[in-house]
Amino acid sequence: MTTVAFIGSGHIGGTLARLAVAAGYDVVLSNSRGPETLQELVGELGPKARAATAAEAAAAGDLVVVSVPLGAYRKVPVEPLAGKTVIDTNNYYPDRDGVFPELDAASTTSSELLQEHLPTSKVVKVFNNIYFVHLRALPRPPGAADRSALAVAGDDADAKAAVTTFLDRIGYDAVDAGTLADGWRYQPGTPAYGGLYAGETENFWESPGVPTAAATVQAKLDAAQR
Repeated sequence: MTTVAFIGSGHIGGTLARLAVAAGYDVVLSNSRGPETLQELVGELGPKARAATAAEAAAAGDLVVVSVPLGAYRKVPVEPLAGKTVIDTNNYYPDRDGVFPELDAASTTSSELLQEHLPTSKVVKVFNNIYFVHLRALPRPPGAADRSALAVAGDDADAKAAVTTFLDRIGYDAVDAGTLADGWRYQPGTPAYGGLYAGETENFWESPGVPTAAATVQAKLDAAQR
């Protein structure tokens, strides 16, 4: 696997692109405003990066990161992602995304909605519970005593393994959080969201980031309640 594509290149997508390039991956960036708006980021990332349309990025990626507002998930191209592992970084914020009654009723999860939209892809949920500043600050090499871990949920074991390998290469361990239906355990409002990587500081965005080991992530996942 050599190319990681991004549908959505904002705070999380752009941060992941930086980490991916640093780990030796080629990256293809896209957003809703067109490739020409990504030239500054491409210039920063260097020759291993290029910009494209969302459909072109989806077709080019061996691994594809979808990092768009939930309200726009139906715009994610379907056919170019057939058979591919798709990383979903999203959360449900009603004020931003509009109301989704099925999410309010907890009858499904946001990643399951994306999986329904992409029936021939393999969706894996990760990166949704960490602030982008912390995501950029906390990578560590394998074996480091202060290496952080991220929760990973998905319905396909091979896809989760591929994402775990990607995490390892960009500097993180993985904690298997279960299926996509279990993804609610690290969504907003749960113990494993946000403050986990900020030393539980109330305003987690004010923290520079605190290394968080796999055992701590697992304990926070186990403490989640609906």
